[in-house]
Amino acid sequence: MFTKYGYSTIGIVTAVSIIIFLLGLYLDNGVIKISLVLISLILLIFTLTFFRDPERKSPGKDNVVVSPADGRVLFVKEVDDNKYIKQKAKQISIFMSPLNVHVNRIPINGKVEYLKYYKGKHFAAFEDKASDVNERSEFGINSKYGRVFFTQVAGFIARRIVYDIKEGDSVHQGNRFGMIKFGSRVDVIVPFNWQEKVKKDDKVTAGETILFEINK
Repeated sequence: MFTKYGYSTIGIVTAVSIIIFLLGLYLDNGVIKISLVLISLILLIFTLTFFRDPERKSPGKDNVVVSPADGRVLFVKEVDDNKYIKQKAKQISIFMSPLNVHVNRIPINGKVEYLKYYKGKHFAAFEDKASDVNERSEFGINSKYGRVFFTQVAGFIARRIVYDIKEGDSVHQGNRFGMIKFGSRVDVIVPFNWQEKVKKDDKVTAGETILFEINK
């Protein structure tokens, strides 16, 4: 299964790969022929792998925040959020390598109250400052148990943030809402009374891994 956010890219890359493949077949030089055929196959396989979109099953709990992305936990830290949480908070940042599934999913049930897009810089996504200066989209969801703030942060390679939710939308945990193309990072910020359930370097799965939990 491939994500709808990648249909146009998959179509373009497939066409280019076919052209390179056919060009390689018609050349007499054996080295160049093999090189072009391999390049076309690698390009196509990488693109199809990148835009894969497997099904996921969320925990089904309304008092947890699940990971919006596949990847590795960069850090878990305390922050003072003045954008949406408006108080002392906890942040978990997740780095998505080009080999991860890049479809992003809603972390908690609720209503989108805050949405902003910033056309920023493109530092490496694993740098701490990336969440403040890089190109990014920011979302705030008002849930049954309070506010949850999360961001899609473009990295050095990633240059295209995609999302299809807007302010006022009612959203559901685990549903797809967008992606960041070709490497990126996601930050999740919650009030300080939430309990973190992962640690640095843990691997997480979008829509399934619980990042935070709060007592009902």
